[in-house]
Amino acid sequence: MAKFKHKFEIGFRDVGKSNTLTNKGLIGFLEDIAGMHSNQVGFGLNNIDNTGLTWVLLNWKIRIFTRPLYGESIYIKTWARDTIKFYTFRDFEVYNEKNELVAIATTKWVLMDARTMSLTKITDDIIGKYDPESKCVFEGEPEINKLLVPDEYSNMTTYTIQRKDIDINRHVHNTYYLDFAYEVLPEEVYEKDNFDNFEILYKKETKLGETIKCFYTKLDNSHYVVMKTEDEKAIHCVVRLDECLKE
Repeated sequence: MAKFKHKFEIGFRDVGKSNTLTNKGLIGFLEDIAGMHSNQVGFGLNNIDNTGLTWVLLNWKIRIFTRPLYGESIYIKTWARDTIKFYTFRDFEVYNEKNELVAIATTKWVLMDARTMSLTKITDDIIGKYDPESKCVFEGEPEINKLLVPDEYSNMTTYTIQRKDIDINRHVHNTYYLDFAYEVLPEEVYEKDNFDNFEILYKKETKLGETIKCFYTKLDNSHYVVMKTEDEKAIHCVVRLDECLKE
């Protein structure tokens, strides 16, 4: 089967306001099932020593329709999609216990040489192991937007990367950038919205001991956080959090 499926139970660390699944909790589950799928086809974490290859995430685009509660089970389906030169895409559908669609997501990845961390071509043989499908969960709209980088900001904070932030690739784990983004949000913004629609763009890896500057601004109905190097010459990550517009 091209689609890979797995059941997860929502635990204490996965919930926030009103005991519902957080954005970071959801990303964790999506990340887990993507890794499981890669392990099954021979290109996962347990295969790096043999293949010399590792997947690196470039983008998240996520839309949440309903937030499941603590203790509930969710069922996630994921599948590989198109490959364009050095890039490939993976989509996700998340269902609750009633088999209702509660969230969708798409991601963009590159394949890297695990020793040199240089780009590696995604061959037909590699992507063929995943039996890719053409279905896109964001049909009819841009699947991965080019995120805007604002010119001016209203808030700024700094953070020095610690050991707890580092993953197996020896750089900041992708879910932690969402934590960094939340820290620079004004309190009234952070408390007001769960941000059911959000996107993350990773541009430059962040390593142990580096200091990043997190800049915040609001444009229209979106909140932007741009994480830059300490000298502000390069961008590590851009996060866009869209307000939930009430009808």
